[in-house]
Amino acid sequence: MPANRAAWQDKSGIKLSIRPTPYPTTLAPTQILLKPHAWAINPADIMIQDSADLPFITYPLILGEDAAGTVVSVGSAAAFRFKSNDRVLAVTLGAMGKPEMGGFQDYVIVDAGVACHIPDSLSFAEASVFPLCVASPSHGLFSKDYLALPNPKTEPVSTGKSILIWGGSSAVGSNAIQLAKAAGLEVFSTSSPRNFEYLKSLGASKVFDYSSETVTADLVAELDRTTCAGIFHATGSVEMCLQIAGKTKADLFVATTSPIPEDKVPSGVRAKMVFGSIFADNEVMPAIFEDFLPNALAQGKYKVAPEPLIMGTKGLEGIQEGFDTLRSGVSAKKVVVVAE
Repeated sequence: MPANRAAWQDKSGIKLSIRPTPYPTTLAPTQILLKPHAWAINPADIMIQDSADLPFITYPLILGEDAAGTVVSVGSAAAFRFKSNDRVLAVTLGAMGKPEMGGFQDYVIVDAGVACHIPDSLSFAEASVFPLCVASPSHGLFSKDYLALPNPKTEPVSTGKSILIWGGSSAVGSNAIQLAKAAGLEVFSTSSPRNFEYLKSLGASKVFDYSSETVTADLVAELDRTTCAGIFHATGSVEMCLQIAGKTKADLFVATTSPIPEDKVPSGVRAKMVFGSIFADNEVMPAIFEDFLPNALAQGKYKVAPEPLIMGTKGLEGIQEGFDTLRSGVSAKKVVVVAE
């Protein structure tokens, strides 16, 4: 049996500890055992490392939500999609009370429903940027409880509608743009001016400076010019999105990755936070991870966004370096650690 190690967060406010952890030996039918070759770092990781007052967190724990690697073994119900040595990306369940499913370890159990094949043309480092920042916006964009857009296609058909993606240069925003474009919508987004061309390369038709004094009026005019399907807030000011939704002619739905200030929601505007249930969504996740994403990646119709910023230190020992780098500030890139 191979040795397994993990990057443990023993309590808040301290650095990670690399030490042995049990090798996973039991898989549920819908699970696969993955050997990661690259991990991506998310803001949630450093938030949990730094914060002591999160009621849903129990230490010690293994963090990590994004991994890409090779399949070691497969549960019976997942065998129709995966086999040993397949190259895959997967969402991992860091900090969810199941250490064997936290991404930052040498061998990790993942839910096959949020895993997908990656083509040989894609490196593990590139693939690791996708899992969580595809799953989160997919839930907000396509779930019937949120914006309920048509599922994305590799050959999209125009819906004649538009959508605003606020915070398009973030990891979640970059993927939300591509997903909404693949669903047949005209995409408007916001960022700093230095990222305008980057967002247009992902599929945004127009990009607005989020810091402009006229951004609210400019976006309201643009959304009123079209039939708007709603607003997806990836990062930044959720209050700005609520204001825009309240000033448009249509009653818009705002799907947001942030807590909603209920006293700031204008009359007629509906808003809901994308949280928690992305792994339980049996309608959306298969449509993305089984039907759309593998084909879009293989056909080169889905871009690596954001690009990986690879740490110099490899393996689990590089995870803390990744935390520190993200904490210091990163724009339009995602921090990645390769295993070897």
